[in-house]
Amino acid sequence: MTIRIIGLAIIFMVIGYTLQAQDSTDDDMDLIKTTLTDYIEGSTNGQPKRLAGAFHEDLNLYYVRDGKLKKWSGEAYIEDTKEGEPTGEIGKIISIDFENDIAVAKVQVADKESSSTYVDYFMLVKLKEGWKIVHKMFTKRVK
Repeated sequence: MTIRIIGLAIIFMVIGYTLQAQDSTDDDMDLIKTTLTDYIEGSTNGQPKRLAGAFHEDLNLYYVRDGKLKKWSGEAYIEDTKEGEPTGEIGKIISIDFENDIAVAKVQVADKESSSTYVDYFMLVKLKEGWKIVHKMFTKRVK
């Protein structure tokens, strides 16, 4: 099931990267940006409650290490964010593509002190309580 979800995420990312969203509304785009900003500022400024508000409760993070897919629970990720302890990183939204109640987004987070840059890909869903990040895949940019 997890591999199937990851496969769908990759398909949506490729489509989103090459096509612009159709029938999009400014309101939804603004709400998606707000959710992504809550993620960026919550994680980089040491605001775990704000970070948690951007995520669906079933969030998982995925990454590749030593050629193998790894999973990190959203709960553990949020717990690693310490209240009032900024990371010194700067994040920005690179792209957003959405249709109706699903979205794919790309965010870049860079460390000012080192030359480390991470690229995050998100799957979001629009629920009654708003747009929430369901899955995050991330990688370190290779220069």
